This record gives sequence, structure tokens and C-alpha cells, in this order.
Amino acid sequence: MQIGDEVVVFSKANLSIIVAKSHTAILPLAALLVFAGALMAGCNSKAVSANAGAPPALPVTVVKAEQRDVPLTGEWVGTLDGYVNAQIQPQANGYLVRQNYREGAQVQKGQILFEIDPRPFEAALHQAEGQLGQAQAQLALATINVNRDTPLAEARAIAKSQLDNEIQQKAQAQAAVKTAQAAVDTAKLNLSFTQVRSLITGVAGQATTQVGNLVSTQSILTSVSQLNPIKVYFSISDSEYLALVQRARSGGRDLLQGSSRIPLTLTLANGDKYPHEGHIEFVDRQLNAQTGAIRIAAAFPNPGNVLRPGQFARVRAETEIRHDAVLVPEIAVSEFQGQEQIYTVAANHTVHVNNVKLGPQYGNNWVIEGGLPSGSLVITDNLQKLREGAPVDPQFAQPSANSQAAQPAGR
Repeated sequence: MQIGDEVVVFSKANLSIIVAKSHTAILPLAALLVFAGALMAGCNSKAVSANAGAPPALPVTVVKAEQRDVPLTGEWVGTLDGYVNAQIQPQANGYLVRQNYREGAQVQKGQILFEIDPRPFEAALHQAEGQLGQAQAQLALATINVNRDTPLAEARAIAKSQLDNEIQQKAQAQAAVKTAQAAVDTAKLNLSFTQVRSLITGVAGQATTQVGNLVSTQSILTSVSQLNPIKVYFSISDSEYLALVQRARSGGRDLLQGSSRIPLTLTLANGDKYPHEGHIEFVDRQLNAQTGAIRIAAAFPNPGNVLRPGQFARVRAETEIRHDAVLVPEIAVSEFQGQEQIYTVAANHTVHVNNVKLGPQYGNNWVIEGGLPSGSLVITDNLQKLREGAPVDPQFAQPSANSQAAQPAGR
């Protein structure tokens, strides 16, 4: 470069500056250095721009959105209770003198559980039996009088009115015998009430009173529960109830009928699946106005009385067969500002964001009700790094990653 009478030569390779000075003017050295730096920076920028290409494709794992028939299940929290629960109360007042059962043990129908002091009732029975004997004696005498005076009255040996009085006395004696007999039966019944029996076969609970206590007909001595089968009570919401009814009217499964044989499964509090299936017993007549739910009772076999009243369990039942449902893994679903989204791979290996509507959950998958066509390549990893139109390098997941071995679960 020539500036006036001066010749300046810049070399990028060795960053040297050669200045040929004239005799008339001298260019400041600092200005020359600044000019050289700007020139070199421009050359570097052009080199970087020439070498920079498109960003590298992000490797991602993909699975194909599957379409098939899916059995959907409902799941509810249930409370276990005895199939029949009987509160054992005495029908006689008195002192408790004996307890004849072991608490928590199986008792049979008619088995004596408690005994009340029988002596007052025995005395009442003896008194009633004595009154019955007196009435029977009066009846016998009246019968003798009628039999004796009947032929005399026919022969007009005695007045007809006398025979009529004796016939009436016999009728009164017969009525007295019946009254006395009823008193005896009542006394025997009251005496039998001193032996408090179980009216059902089941497991007897803890005694609520002790031997020696004075009990009355209002006292609850214990409870007996029939545990095989056992009932499970659970509630469904109003919307669930209406959906089940509508599905049944459309020809689907009718879960709510008392005669329904749709199998129910039970998952216990420790996560174990109960080995026996149950069925719906009945649906309550009304919804609870406070909770907006309706109560349903199911029955499960309970051999060995393994299940006990008061336990909690999860009840499951297949409520619907969703035909041609689109399934995607749950790990592929993300949420952005309240909208569920799924990232898919477009034909040019770029990311496409799909706003979807989620349906029920099935195992480790979601049923997609809208926004995603079947057969789409769904991205399952690196979701936080993805953007619309970003290039990706899709790799199919291993076959086990999309396995349906998991049990269906209600949403």
C-alpha cells in the first residue's frame, strides 16, 4: 500500500510490517497497526463464515405410534366390610355369668356366645307352670260337671240353665289353660334368652363387656361378621356413572348391573394382587349430595378369611374396549403452558411439535384422542433440547422399550 511518498507492506503470514519512508512525511506507527488489525480481522471473519455449515443433527430415540384395540380399566379406592355384620345384643336383662367363645375366632350359627344368670327366669317359668296346672285343674272340673249334667238336663232332672252355666265355665277354663300355656312358653323363651347365641356363621369380634357386668337389651356384647364372601365398597363420581350408563346403552359393557359378571380385581395395600376375582353386588339408590359420588358394593371370595373389614384396597374393572386407539409411551408426552405436546420426526428429519389431547392411560402408554396420526415417529428422549424444525438423527428404540407387558391402569 502506498500512502503519499510512503510504501507500506502488510503480510498476514508473519504479521510483519515493512514501511518504506520517504524524506517528506512519516505515517504514525500506531495508525498503521490499527489498520493492519482491522484488515486481519476481516479476513478471519470471512474464513469462519466460509467454513460454518448447518448445526449437527441431534441423535434421538423414536418409536412408532401404535394403533390397536385397547381394553381400558377404571380404578377406585375401596373399603372392605363383612358380607353380613351382626351386632350381638341380649334379649334379657341380668348379670353376665359366662363367655363361651374366643375373641376373633370362627363361630357357627346358633353357637352360645354368652350366658346371663338364669335363676330369675327359671323362677318365672316355675310360676307360669304352676298357674298352668291350676288352669288345667279347673278345666278338668268343668269338663266333669258338663259331662255329668248333660244327660240330667236332657231328662229334665236339672234346670237347663245350670247346664248352660257349666258349659260357660268349661269354656272359661279352656281359655285360662291357653293363657297359662302362653305364659309358660314366654317364660321358657325368656329363659332361653339367657343363652346369647350367634345368628350367623362368621368371625366374632372382641367382647365389649366383661363377665359380672349387668347387661340389658340395649347392650352390645360383640359383633359377628360373615367374611366369606367379603364386600368391598367404593364410590364413583357422577360423571363416571353417567359415562358407564351411556356406554351400556350403546351396547358396551354394563358394569353397574347387580347381575353383571364382569370380573373385578383387587390390589391390596401392599401392592399385591388378590388372587380371586369379584363381581358387582349392587349400586346404591342415590348419589351422596355432599361428595357427588354414588356407592357401589362388590363381593369377593375370601377363603381362609384373609381379608378383614376395615382394610383398604384398589378395585379395578375393564370398563371399555377402545377400538383403533393410538398409543404412545408416557415418557414422550411433555407439557407446555397447560398444553400436552408430542415431538415427532418429519419427513426431512426435522422436529415437528404436535399439540395432542390425552385419553386414558394404558400401562406405560397414553391413549391419544386427537392431534397425532397413527404411524408417526414419536421422539422419546432429549425432549428439552428439541425445537420446531431442528434437525435430528432418529434411531429406533429396542423392541422391549415399547412393550405392553405392564398391566393396564385407569387414568
